[in-house]
Amino acid sequence: MQDDEHPQGAAVAAAALALSSCLALAAPAATAAAAPTADAVPTVFFGDSYTANFGLSPVNHMDSERGWCFQAKDNYPAVAARTLAGKGVDLTVQGDVSCGGAVAANVWTKQQLPFGAGEVDEQWKALKGDTRLVVGSMGGNTLGFAEILKQCSDKLRQPSLLPGEPVDGDKPAAECKDFFETGDGKQWLDFKLQVAEDDLDQMIQVLHYKAWDADVVLVGYPRLVPQSVAKCAKAAPGQSELPFADIPQDALPVLDQAQKRLNDVMKKVAEENDATFVDLYAQTGANTACDGADRGIGGLLEPSNLDLIGQKVPWYAHPNEKGRDLQAQHVAATIEEVFKKS
Repeated sequence: MQDDEHPQGAAVAAAALALSSCLALAAPAATAAAAPTADAVPTVFFGDSYTANFGLSPVNHMDSERGWCFQAKDNYPAVAARTLAGKGVDLTVQGDVSCGGAVAANVWTKQQLPFGAGEVDEQWKALKGDTRLVVGSMGGNTLGFAEILKQCSDKLRQPSLLPGEPVDGDKPAAECKDFFETGDGKQWLDFKLQVAEDDLDQMIQVLHYKAWDADVVLVGYPRLVPQSVAKCAKAAPGQSELPFADIPQDALPVLDQAQKRLNDVMKKVAEENDATFVDLYAQTGANTACDGADRGIGGLLEPSNLDLIGQKVPWYAHPNEKGRDLQAQHVAATIEEVFKKS
């Protein structure tokens, strides 16, 4: 997407116009879940844009305000459910309330949708008295990962569908490494990680309380930055932008460390609250945004599959189809293990 041909502000305006008029040209809304079989496991999926799989198309709920959640019809919950069905583990999906932009607190508080599009209910409300499995990803927005990205990128500071503001807009993006490693930026990051830990702890407790007989599976985030950041100095096949656009190369380890710290927090909270953790960070190091044809993460400004008024929305470092399939593979395997133990 060239900025001089398609300004990001115009993209936001087009998207707002399209979705506020219910996107009549979009795919039909999701069909109801299939009737449960005798051995089916009543299941609810929750989470943010990584569960919704922002960037994949077509999208669910385009006849309502939930279209702003950008929940793909074929997100990893849907793919994992199909995979498990093929192995004789049937899930009765009672609901998938994953929504782009959600924070952990939106499990127990309403989520305000962007551009004044309304709000969606607390995610726990999808749980039923007979729910036996609750699965999803949360924490990235609670940490403020979009704000971290915007702190490090002038291009991402331009108006777009990516929510949030830079942590300190007065600090140049080119200096983000020093910003997050010293002074106010380091203090902000340490504070946000503590907030994420506290909110994730409360989130899992709420899920256990509302579905007392359910197994809770907290799904981590796939790795974004490779161990060797030299890979990120080359555009992916067919792309003109670098995977992390204009983020300075020396800042990429900072992004990776922030993600690793969040991953460790998620794992710790899951272990302390009788939940199962899916460590995608540890299992996707060969499929980062910088792994070329093997990338499971779409580049920051790489066009995604999501088309709004004839214009492709960027991935903003979300899983592409390969990444979605990796999410589904590891989640399905974990769910199998959960039910072998139960």
